[in-house]
Parts: sequence; structure tokens; C-alpha cells
Amino acid sequence: MKAIVLKRGREKSLMRRHPWIFSGAIARVEGRPRAGETVDILAAEGALLGRGAYSPRSQMTVRVWTFDPQEEVSPEFFADRLSRAAESRAALTAGKGPHGVRLVNAESDGLPGIIVDRYGEYLVVQFLTTGAEYWKAAVVEALSRLEGVTGVYERSDADVREKEGLTKLAGVLAGAEPPDLVEIREGPCRFFVDIKRGHKTGFYLDQRENRAMIAEFAREAAMLNCFSYTGGFGIAALAAGAVAATNVDSSAPALNLARQNAELNGIDASTIENVEGDAFTVMRAWRDEGRMFDVIVLDPPKFAESKANLSRASRGYKDINLLAFKLLGPGGILFTFSCSGLMEPELFQKIVSDAALDAGCEAQIIRRLGQASDHPTLLSFPESSYLKGFICRVVN
Repeated sequence: MKAIVLKRGREKSLMRRHPWIFSGAIARVEGRPRAGETVDILAAEGALLGRGAYSPRSQMTVRVWTFDPQEEVSPEFFADRLSRAAESRAALTAGKGPHGVRLVNAESDGLPGIIVDRYGEYLVVQFLTTGAEYWKAAVVEALSRLEGVTGVYERSDADVREKEGLTKLAGVLAGAEPPDLVEIREGPCRFFVDIKRGHKTGFYLDQRENRAMIAEFAREAAMLNCFSYTGGFGIAALAAGAVAATNVDSSAPALNLARQNAELNGIDASTIENVEGDAFTVMRAWRDEGRMFDVIVLDPPKFAESKANLSRASRGYKDINLLAFKLLGPGGILFTFSCSGLMEPELFQKIVSDAALDAGCEAQIIRRLGQASDHPTLLSFPESSYLKGFICRVVN
């Protein structure tokens, strides 16, 4: 038998169905399991609490596959979990046109370390842990059997794999290789997605519902889209009647794709501006010039990678929000986000509040935002709630 035995009293989180077991909670390892192999999880008294994936090089030594002592972890186990996850998103893929949707959201779907995004007939998969890597063949086989799937492409090129002792991987896993650009539809908008070279799996699907929400504020507005990537918020704003949208991003390839997305949606080129540069630097220059906007979106990358740099990340969020408030007049609308899981909503609100105060303006939160419904938060795993945001209105 291959198992880990918990220290006395350390089974409490398992009883609350939290799927992570850290090295400090483990009294001993029995049977010399290999990296990624399934182990029984035993309480100090010997009771079987569940089964999980063993990761000897990570502080997160075991990630739980199942809390049911009677359930075996097998290819059939993964086929069932994947099928259930896909079925729960069926409403999001109904209707005309190819859709972009997250089919599997790791722990929240009972599959730690596994991310699956669907772009039309192609699936893009990330195997981020040793357990996910160990069962890769079974996962790919099950995904290949899903209806309408032409190809399965791997984007396991995230830095987090290195913490698990894994190398970065990317390429075709099954079926046909996707084209350089895959088209998806999102509400009234269409987008090209670069599956092979784009950020993450190619597109920020977690912002789908927030992009749709901008329509409420975009009509006749001049809009600034910072950290714009391929222009998602800008396209959504222009489709909803904005008179102009300015995308700012440091990546020339991303802005080139933003231009192609504008053309794909038949947007007048004179209404969209793409600016390559550091958002902080660009916004400071426009502040000094007195340039103003009606709507601003701040969707920066993760600033806080660890607790050690949370203070520095907080300063970054404060600076970028202060600049945004300086570029908004009375009645202006700010969509501001943090995707840093370590950034608590209360702290983020305080940072945005302090930014408004230092900018000399009064603002209100009129809506709180989060990740899209295909990125669910498991109640027993609050860490899966990472994206937080506010819609703020400037009062004076």
C-alpha cells in the first residue's frame, strides 16, 4: 500500500473537503510512491480519508482526487469527472457560432492541476501538477471522445510546473493541429484566439461576463483599455456604441491581434487606437497632457506572485488606479481588476479607495465583479476565487 499518514489533528481540513495537503501536515509516507502516483490518505488513527496525487518536490505534497474512500482513481474516474464538467457548461456552448468556454477549472471541478479550455472544435489543456501529468494519457483519451472535438492541444508551459519538478511542454496531444488563429464568438463580438502562442491558453475567458457588462456604460464614450492584450474590452465597448477605444499593451503581437479583431468585427479603424508601451508610463504622460476618458478598464497581469511581494504589488495597484482616476472626469467609469489570488477583496478595495483619495476625487463602487461562471469557486476551496474587480463611478 502507498499512503501518506497525517499528523494527529491535521485531518480537519480534509473533513472540510479542502483538497490540499501540505508537507507539514504529514507524519510519514508509506510504500515509496512515485511523483504523481495516487496515494491513500490516512488519519493518524488509520482511518482512510480519501485518495490524492503525491508530489514530493512541492510543499503542497498531496492534492486530493477524491474524499470517498470507496472511489478508485482510474481512467474511468477521469472520464466521469471530465464528462460532468463539460455537461455543466452545456448552456454556454449552445447556440450559433464557435464558443470559448472553460470546460475544466482544476480543483473546482474535482481535478486538481488540470485546466481545459474549449475554443470551437479545439481543446487547449494545461497539466500543471505531477498528478495531472501522471494521468495525462487518460485525460487526453477522455477529452478526445467529447462531442465535436477535432483536436487537443497542450499549453503546459506555465512556470508553476517547475515547482513540481516538471518541464514546460506545448504541442498537439490528439487529433488535428489547430490553425494559427481560431475564431470564437462572444455575444455580438467575434475574436481571433492564438492558441499556440497567446497568453495562458490564448484568451482570458474569465472576463467574458465583465466584457459584456461594459455595454451598459460604453455608448458615446471615449474608452481606455489598459493591459488590453488582444483588445477584448475595447472591441466590446465599440460594439456597444463607444465613439473611440484606445488599447494600451506592452506586446506588439497582442496589439496586432487586437487590430485583426477590430477588422473581424467590421470596426471603423478611425475609432480604435493601439498604443504599444508600459501602461504606467503611458498613463503618466497622458495625465500630464490633461487627456481624459469616459470609461477606463484596468486588467493588469498578476502583480502578487507570493506573500513576500504583496506589499510591492499593492503599490503597483495603487499607482495604476490613481492614474486612472486622474484620467476620469465627473461621471467617469472605472473597471478595475486584480487577478492576484493573494490579494484579498477587502485589501483591494482599500487600495482603490486610497487611490481615489490621493487623486482628489470621490468615487463609488456601483458593482462588484468576479470571474465568469465557467470558472466556478468550490465552496470548500475559496482559493479558487482569484479574480476580483469593481465598477467605480467618479462623483466629483
